[in-house]
Amino acid sequence: MRAVVQRVARAEVTVGEELVADIGLGLCILVGVAHADTEDEAIKLARKLAQLRIFPNDEGKFDRSVLDVHGDVLVVSQFTLIADTTKGHRPSFAGAAPPEQAKRLYDLVIEQLRNEQLQVESGRFGARMRVELCNDGPVTVTLET
Repeated sequence: MRAVVQRVARAEVTVGEELVADIGLGLCILVGVAHADTEDEAIKLARKLAQLRIFPNDEGKFDRSVLDVHGDVLVVSQFTLIADTTKGHRPSFAGAAPPEQAKRLYDLVIEQLRNEQLQVESGRFGARMRVELCNDGPVTVTLET
């Protein structure tokens, strides 16, 4: 699994003209699922996301997690994170999990984040979405399991 995590002041997802999710201070997390990914990896990823210390303490050092700052989380599925760009100019998505597997593991990440007592919003799996955010910092981190 691969996740791109952005610390945000706000973020929202729309599908067509419908606002499907929005958050204030917190994390916007794009999640990509590969063929070989498992439930254990989804659980491990969620735990790491909840505890990732990318919010500043009083001295400005990254020392607080989204839990510590009582932030929100927006999770968006993004199979394009699994793109292979090593050959040619067109990305290959052959390594991405089939939709049924990807949705199951994506939903598990969301469930596990909620089990960490986080307020979690999500995009609409498989939909064409527009994600708007205000990256705070900017801070962007990539995680892989």
